[in-house]
Amino acid sequence: MAGPTTAERGERQQESSGPPPVRRPLRPRLRGIVVLAVALVLLGAGSVWVLYGSEWLRVRHVPVSGTRVLTPAEVRAAAAVPVGAPLVSVDTDAVAARVRRTLHRVDTVDVVRSWPRAITLRVTERTPVLLVRRGGGFTEVDHDGVRFATVARAPAGVPALEMAASRSGPGAASFRRFGTDRLVREAVRVAGDLPAAVAKSARAVKVRSYDDISLELGDGRTVAWGSGEDGRAKARALTALMKASPGARHFDVSVPTAPASAGS
Repeated sequence: MAGPTTAERGERQQESSGPPPVRRPLRPRLRGIVVLAVALVLLGAGSVWVLYGSEWLRVRHVPVSGTRVLTPAEVRAAAAVPVGAPLVSVDTDAVAARVRRTLHRVDTVDVVRSWPRAITLRVTERTPVLLVRRGGGFTEVDHDGVRFATVARAPAGVPALEMAASRSGPGAASFRRFGTDRLVREAVRVAGDLPAAVAKSARAVKVRSYDDISLELGDGRTVAWGSGEDGRAKARALTALMKASPGARHFDVSVPTAPASAGS
């Protein structure tokens, strides 16, 4: 007896496999995606409104810290922070640039958003290490050689620069080689390297040449410093020398490995 044909086997297999699978509708999944997208849009719009449109996150205060000579009012005026503007919209870099451009006494300034209602200004003022006589006043110079302010009275504990170098005489060659600006920078370098106790009592930094810089202290004592090189070693030598010879009137640290003192 002949078996089933190929067509008959196909019909039986189709009958045994049952009805074709029913595909699930995609509508519920699509609806969920739409709901999620709408929620995200609403959330984004709400966040934008809170940051830019609400009254909760607007600049109301501009506190200032770190001032010594300047007043907080001067810093706020230079910063020109837009009070009432949304806190997030304030360009902090632009605020810092205005402060530095307007107030040369400011060395650094940090502009910080202090949520929810303040822009905080933290300034560091330049510290003068040397004074340059200018007319009837003094120009303050910091340790980087920046001339940042002119004052009528010399601040206590800051030595004045005395340029004794000339275009003729012993200092002529040094003047021609280095020029006034370089000699002034060397004087600033010396003033910045002075031990704290000496800096407070220093009355003047006198420059005769690149290799001949000396100090005059308020009590009449003098210090031969030499050039501006090896400043830290010279400062250590001077501190030790003054402790070892408290009655001396003249100190020489131009060669820090062989310091000397004289007078009484």
